Amino acid sequence: MIRTAHLIGVLLGVSFLVYLLMDLMPGDTAEVLGGQLENPTPEAIAQIREAMGLNEPFWARYLDWLGRAFQGDLGESYRTGQSVVDAVVGHLPATLQLMVMVEIVSLLVAVPLAALAASKRDTWTDKVIAAATLGMQAMPNFMVAVLLVYLLAVQAQVLPAVGYVPLTEDVGGSLRSLVIPTIALSAGLIPVYVRVLRTEMIRTLQEDFILLARSVGLSPFTILTRYALKPALPTLLTVVGVNVGALIGGAIVIEQISSLPGIGTLMFTSIKAQDYVMVQGVILLIAAAYVVTNFLVDMLHAWLDPRVRP
Repeated sequence: MIRTAHLIGVLLGVSFLVYLLMDLMPGDTAEVLGGQLENPTPEAIAQIREAMGLNEPFWARYLDWLGRAFQGDLGESYRTGQSVVDAVVGHLPATLQLMVMVEIVSLLVAVPLAALAASKRDTWTDKVIAAATLGMQAMPNFMVAVLLVYLLAVQAQVLPAVGYVPLTEDVGGSLRSLVIPTIALSAGLIPVYVRVLRTEMIRTLQEDFILLARSVGLSPFTILTRYALKPALPTLLTVVGVNVGALIGGAIVIEQISSLPGIGTLMFTSIKAQDYVMVQGVILLIAAAYVVTNFLVDMLHAWLDPRVRP
């Protein structure tokens, strides 16, 4: 109950900050819309301002917007007339599929590397893994994406450079179209996951129950996978939830490079067009998704680790 109340409070705070920041943006929304008219007279701009309620006080406009948001109405685009919710739903599949693929690839690579580094602590294996992950993290994801496009799409011609194939049309083609964006984004997450999981597993391997497991003759692989990995999973899960925000931010850039019709592309085009209603709605939905994801991670963390249960 307390967690739910906290979630609602955070969502309300996020909605207020989103609306406030957009309200503080330079320029006049009515003038932006009026500039698209053939004859943007002051009277026409005044009519737009009146119709949109821009003459109302800030709190009145915010509460009206919040009430409509709770009903699923985040407004309509200035450019296309499409509702914000419909636009987000239309662009969501590409971004959601990309994020899922990135998390799967990152964990499939990071968990074995972290386990190997923890089991070979302070050896050359551990140092090589540390150096490799540090080098991966030092490269911005957009540089990795451009390099991969050049190597795999332009030179080798084994993967498409840009574009997106919906998963419902062609599973194989859809996965191939997201290989380069997935690797580019995973390169920034893998080092984080490796360091966190390695540290937790090293701490766990020093516990008495690990010494007991070794004394009864259990294999190192069994000790790592069954006894050292599981206690470290709650911490790793928390880091995964926290990195959702960074992943969304990176996806905005990568989607532009790979021409993916995702949320990042929708955000970018809306900002360029000064479509404040669309930008405001998309930011709110992204922030809400981030908050809800962390709430679910906290609940799952409590389920995995009884010590943090209230």
